[in-house]
Amino acid sequence: MTKLNGQSEDILKDNIAALRELFPEVCCEGKVDFDKLKQVLGEYTDDSAERYNFTWNGKGQALRLSQTPSMGTLRPCKAESKNWEDTQNLYIEGDNLEVLKLLQKSYHGKVKMIYIDPPYNTGNDFVYPDDFSDSLENYKEITGQVDAEGRKVSTNTEANGRYHTDWLNMMYPRLRLARNLLTDDGVIFISIDDNEVDNLKKVCNEIFGEDSFLADVIWKHTQQSKNDELFFSRQYNHTLTFCKIRVALAPFSFERTDEDNKNYSNPDNDPKGLWRSGDVRSPNYRKTLCFPIVAPNGNLIDPPENGWRWSEDSIKKKNLREKSSIKKIILE
Repeated sequence: MTKLNGQSEDILKDNIAALRELFPEVCCEGKVDFDKLKQVLGEYTDDSAERYNFTWNGKGQALRLSQTPSMGTLRPCKAESKNWEDTQNLYIEGDNLEVLKLLQKSYHGKVKMIYIDPPYNTGNDFVYPDDFSDSLENYKEITGQVDAEGRKVSTNTEANGRYHTDWLNMMYPRLRLARNLLTDDGVIFISIDDNEVDNLKKVCNEIFGEDSFLADVIWKHTQQSKNDELFFSRQYNHTLTFCKIRVALAPFSFERTDEDNKNYSNPDNDPKGLWRSGDVRSPNYRKTLCFPIVAPNGNLIDPPENGWRWSEDSIKKKNLREKSSIKKIILE
């Protein structure tokens, strides 16, 4: 049964939907890029000004927002605090943009690690209740909305037309200020899901630098399947990890445990320490991996059927680095 809403057919909306189906690359946030449409239809424009960049509407204003001094003040709540006189911890409640600005003077370049869990932009997660007048004015300028209690509420649905834009304008100034707080060997961890992980990585590449990207740590956040997903049950989230200056960051890893070492031994007293035998055969045939190896005694060792696990160049480099030929070759 068809329900009538009293409205005529939205021809413009239908046309945009048809264009999106034919040329998805020319539609973004519900709008049509007519210059790009001309190009995909064969009417090429002057591309002398083209360059790789990541931009969106309001990016310049977001940059200026990060550089505008805050007029706010942090006030201690000693009555609600624990061990105020000697604690080494600090809990701050307030608008995170204003707080980040206020922390610049005392903590610039002094923070070793930052973890943030920003809104994932799932539709209605842009909710920041705040009672500070300066922050509220900033919110009003950006969104023009307040709730019944005078608190700013800004929803960001896909029907908004600025779905990704609003989210990026919220994140950009905060990430710039967060980077300023990091020590040279500092690291930031950012939780996110599939909705904005691509945009988040692009904006972080710009702010921190592509060389400062360390990892996209994928982690399983639920054991239960999501039956409301249409195609795949996405039970994972991302933690994008960036450092401030890569050359200043020392390598970090977990210490090996007895459990890690249980399969290793050193029966021949190798000065390099514990070792274990392994399969040096290639799992798949590759002609370039089929070559003889010269043993320390001068004998030639023919390659296995599929070839060696490493290329000849890699083995030569290993020999130079380790100052010996391949040892302990075990073929089972």
